[in-house]
This record gives sequence, structure tokens and C-alpha cells, in this order.
Amino acid sequence: MRAALALAGLLLVCLTYISSACVSPAWAAGDLPIYLPKIAPAEFFPGADGFGRPQGDPPIVPVYRGDQLQGFVFLNSDFANSVGYSGKPIHLLAGIDLKGVITGVKLVDHKEPIVLVGIPEARIVAAMNSLIGKDMKPVASGAEKPPQVDIVSGATVTVLVMSDSIVRSASKLIRSGRVGGGDGAAASAALPPVTKTLDLEQSEIKDWESLVGDGSVRRLNLTVGDVNESFAKSGNAAASQYPEPGEPSDTFIDLYTALVSAPTIGRSLLGEDGYKRLKDGLKPGQQAIVIAGNGTYSFKGSAYVRGGIFDRVEILQEGSSTRFRDKNHTRLGSFSAEGAPEFKEIGLFVTPPEFTLDPTQPWQLQLLVQRSLGGRDKAFLTFDLNYVLPDSYMRREQQAVTVAETAPAPISQPSAATTQPSLAADGEEPLWMRIWRSSTVSIAITAAMLGALTLIFFFQNVLVRRPVFYNWVRRAFLAFVLVWLGWYANAQLSVVNVLTFTNSLVTGFKWEFFLAAPLIFILWAATASALLFWGRGPFCGWLCPFGALQELTNTGAKWLKVPQITVPWGLHERLWPVKYIIFLGLFGLSLYSVDMAERFAEVEPFKTAIILKFSRSWPFVAYAVALLVIGLFIERFFCRYLCPLGAALAIPGRMRTFEWLRRWQECGSPCQRCAKECPVQSIHPEGHINVNECIYCMHCQELYYDDHRCPHMIQVRLKREKFAAMSSPSMRSGGKGPATVITAGGKPVGASPTISPPN
Repeated sequence: MRAALALAGLLLVCLTYISSACVSPAWAAGDLPIYLPKIAPAEFFPGADGFGRPQGDPPIVPVYRGDQLQGFVFLNSDFANSVGYSGKPIHLLAGIDLKGVITGVKLVDHKEPIVLVGIPEARIVAAMNSLIGKDMKPVASGAEKPPQVDIVSGATVTVLVMSDSIVRSASKLIRSGRVGGGDGAAASAALPPVTKTLDLEQSEIKDWESLVGDGSVRRLNLTVGDVNESFAKSGNAAASQYPEPGEPSDTFIDLYTALVSAPTIGRSLLGEDGYKRLKDGLKPGQQAIVIAGNGTYSFKGSAYVRGGIFDRVEILQEGSSTRFRDKNHTRLGSFSAEGAPEFKEIGLFVTPPEFTLDPTQPWQLQLLVQRSLGGRDKAFLTFDLNYVLPDSYMRREQQAVTVAETAPAPISQPSAATTQPSLAADGEEPLWMRIWRSSTVSIAITAAMLGALTLIFFFQNVLVRRPVFYNWVRRAFLAFVLVWLGWYANAQLSVVNVLTFTNSLVTGFKWEFFLAAPLIFILWAATASALLFWGRGPFCGWLCPFGALQELTNTGAKWLKVPQITVPWGLHERLWPVKYIIFLGLFGLSLYSVDMAERFAEVEPFKTAIILKFSRSWPFVAYAVALLVIGLFIERFFCRYLCPLGAALAIPGRMRTFEWLRRWQECGSPCQRCAKECPVQSIHPEGHINVNECIYCMHCQELYYDDHRCPHMIQVRLKREKFAAMSSPSMRSGGKGPATVITAGGKPVGASPTISPPN
């Protein structure tokens, strides 16, 4: 007991540490002078000992060693887009020397949840440090492609946004001539001034061939061979070991893009009605583009379903960039232009308000191609599709043009009721369908597993009559759930799913968000169905990988004769509500901030023990291990008292339809055997089963049919044996006096000649 209490103390310490880490305040976002006092000059330039006064707009700060200028420090968010998954800027300070070489990078402020709780910040910083020593002048001039940093699995978008903002900020500084020896200034001076505007009055309808021929629609075609060759030349040896399937001539992606806010292009591709809806919804300064693709690779990816961001495509122009979110996107089924081919996916994107796309200047559509390297690691390459609007769509600035003629009218966005029918009727195959089709093997295995569990439940009365066989079936099932479903497929349900679901009902429910993870969706559907039939038991007792880990480790502990602690009933009954309090606290917190609720949901050790397989910082690992160690003495300690997901499932589980756990009239009075042997103490002393706490292990049902351990069944067996003895041929042939039956316990029982068979 002392050991368990000591471990409980360690558990409390770890929880306190984790909670404080989750809510520690970050620096407030601000300008360069706010972050500058937090760093030292030597962090960017060895031997540097002082900062100068900020210069220019956006500001950069000179760094000195004595009276000798070493270089400059700048804030990435002052120069380039740095908005991550959180929807807020990621602030980094970077040093650049007088020749245009990056000398240091420091992360000073961010709100990314995956970095705040999950992936160590040190891994993100290490990835960014690969930019140190890179010469940005060739990148700024276009002679070289931007350097690629090592991607951190699980934080792909975060790392890409950070590195991209540093590179583009440095390039912008060099082209402006503020650093890099003035070459950038000379190049900028040689560029002609912008004297053109988009002609919103010039409009005609063109067919597909004409649009492609005059450059209104631009194309990027990549074959499987092109992609494999590019990865081979990237210098990443591991990436070359996982080539794309198919023949080298097969189409990997056939990508097209066009600026549809130009009237001719918009009317030709979207049709008159589609272009009118687009024009009415555009705000002043906003532009719209379409992206269409065929081939085996999707330019949309799946991250926009999970996090609302399209991380495979990015728009770049003059040092600024943007990635689109789901609120900027409308799906299209086909193009209206005559002769336009069919496309697997077409997206209409509107630039966000914080990004200004000049339609008269060149811009690039950058495609991110990712390749799995086995396990969780990935390799990435980017391919650029350059776009320049043909001169026929523009007119000179000096012509008399009023604001009303050059900007779309500021009319409100079309309502969901207006846009939804077109989305539903566009005929495009939803992304979640493609995800499910690519996961057919995992889906089939999960379906088979759920089918086997259904058979176990429906034929439970047959199985529990064979306790040895049933116990091996249960252990094998739990081992499969832990190893395959948990550690391999990472299909661990969490209270975060419940919080996300309830939040989506308030903010805007979308089935696509939940369908994007097939195994999680299937498990939730199965769990919801099981709640109506049997309550929380099927999930908590059979389908939870962490629950399986607890039970299997406790089984091993019992085999090693580790003493088991029986919590006194009075204390046990008062500890039950703790998990409900935790769930209600998380639920209430989610109404204020889902991100904060997700951080506090680390009370569940699922991410540490199952998803990350204990590869995490020590407080999280210590917390998870402490729970497992306590579980060696108190079976399923976490499930009993702390699990908020179990509490969330128990509440609707009270609506269950069936009561398949059988009880005898003697259960609880006087017999207490089931109550004492229940692994999670879910049977009250008076005999009834608390289904809210039951994990449906069926141990009580084994006892229910056991005529050597259940007192009721022992009496039934004795009566049966007495009747069999009285019905023997020797008794029917006139035996003398009452017969004596020797029971299994070795005690004689007198038999009456007038015994009736048991019911």
C-alpha cells in the first residue's frame, strides 16, 4: 500500500508539472523591439557585444562587435507570412551577415499546440538551425531554389511556415539592398515600375485550348519518373529507397492554375453564374485562383480536413506567401470552358485578407510533394508553377480609372445556403472517400476485429462456460488491440475527440472532418452503437489500447505474485466521481478554449503511451509509467478513477437497451463472491452491477455458470447429483434404506426416495 501511495504522489507531481507547462504564458506578439531584450548579440554573431538602433521599415537591428558592424537581426513576421496551424503568427528572430548569409535563428513566440504539448520544441529548433550558414543571395536572385529544412514528423506545416518565412524575409532584405552588398538594390532599381492594373471591363468567353495557349491557364506536369529522379538528386538517401509506384511515364500529377478574378478567365472557366457569385463575394484587394489536378497525387492532401489548412500548395509573390484554409476554399466539379478536360479535383481559392496578391506581377504556385520513409518519417520536395497574367487582361495605370472601376464591389460573402447546393452537386469525389479507399486493408482488419468482438458478446454464455478458453481469447484480443490498433495504427480514442465533436456542433459541423480518419471514425461508430446495447463496457474493456496495456501488465503482475490491493468500498465509491469531475472540467474549459482543453487533456496518458510510444519528455513518460505501475497493484487504476473518456461514455451509456449480465437471487445476499472478485470493483455489496463502471470483462459470468465456485450453482449441482443417484438402477431395483451420495467435497448427503429433479 505504501508503494502505491508513493507512486500516487509521483503521479500528482508529474500532473502538476505537465499542467503548468501547458498553461505557461508565451510572450505577447509584437514588434522587433519587444523581443530584442530577450536575446544576446552573441547568439547570432560570435563575439558580438551590442545592438544598434532599429533601422528602416520594417525594422532591422544592426549588431556590433565593438565598433565593427557584424550584420543585422530581423523579425520574420515583419517581412513575410508566418501564420501556422494555430492561425497565429510564429515569431522568429534571425541573424544575417553583410554578405547575405543566415547566421542564427531563434524561436521567440508561437501558439502552435503540437509544439506546446507533444513534440519537443528542441526538435523544431534543431530543424530550423539547418538554415544557419545558407547564402541567401542566390535564392534572392532566383539562381537557386530555397533551402529545404528537415521536416519534423507531426509538425510539417509548422516547420515549413517557419523556414519559409525566414528564407523569404532574407530574400526580401537582399533584394531591397539593405543587406547583401547592395546587389539587391541594383536589381530592384533595374526593374520597371508597376504601371499596370487588372482590366475589369475587358471580358470575353474563351475555350480551353485558347486559355492554355495564351497563358491564361498554366500547367505543371510531373511523371512518376520526374519525382523519383528529383528525390534521388535531393541528397536524401532514405528518400531514394521508397520510389513512387508505377511506370516512370505514369502521371504523378497534372496540375493547372489560373487567376479567375480576371473577368475573361473567370467567365470562361466558372460560367456566368459562377463568376457572378465569385465577384459578389470578393472584397476589395482580394483575388481568386483555381487549382485543378489529375494523377495519383492530390494537391489538397488531408491536412485541411484535420486542421483546416491546405499544406501542399502555397502562393508566393515578392517575399510574401500564403497557404489557404478551408474557409478560403470552394470545391468545383468541372470547368465550364468548352473542351476542358475532366479533373479529379478542382479547388477555387480566395486570397485571405492578410495577403495581397498583385495580379499584374508574376507569382508562383508552389507544390509540396511528400514521401513516406516508413514509420513516421517523411521526405519533402517542392515544385514551382510560375504564373504571369497575359498583358491582354491589363491596362496602363495612367489611364483614367476610378476606384469603383478597378475594385470589386464590397458585397457580403454568399451565405452557406447559397453555396452549399453547388458544392453538393459538383460531382467531385470527396477526399474522405479517397482516404478510405487507400486504407482498405486497415479498414478490413478493423471490421474483422469488431465482428469478432460482436460474436464474443452474442455468444458470451457459451464462451464463459469454458473459462480457460475464454481467458485466452480475451488476452489474445487485448494483445491485438494494444499492438496493432494502438501502437501500429495509432487508433486510440480520446476525450479530445469528444470535445472536438461537441465544439463542431456549435461552430459548424462537417462530416468530412471526422471521416478523414477511417479507423477513428469506425471505432467511434462502433462505440456509439455499443453504448446503446451494453454501455461503456465494450470500449473500455475491449477496444481501448491503453486499457488493454493496463490489464495485460496487471495479468503479468498477478502471474509474478505481485500483491493486489483491494480498495475499501467506502473509499472506492468516493473515488468514482473523480473522473466525472475531470471530464466536466475539460468540457467546460473547451467552451472557453478548445486549445487549452486539449492541453489539459494530457491527464490522459494515451498520447504518451500509445501514440508516441513513450518517446516524450520525462514528466509525461513518468506520469504514464506511474499509472501503469500503480495498475500492477490496483487493476485498471486509471480506468476506475481518472479516465475522462470513460466518464464521457458512461453518461450516454445509461441509455443501454440490454442487460445481458445475469445475476442470481442470492447474489449480494448472502453471496459476495462476484463483488470481491470483480477486477474493477463495479459490483455493489448488495449484488447489483454498476454498468457505469463495468468494463464487461465477463468474469462475473464465469462465476455465474461455475458449479464449483458459485454457491447457487453448487446447490444446483448437488441437487442434480442427488437426483441422478436416486434414479440409478440399483435404487429402482429395491435398494434397502436411504442411499448415501458422496459429493465432490467428500461429505455424505442423505437422499430421500421422493426427490424431484431440479428445474
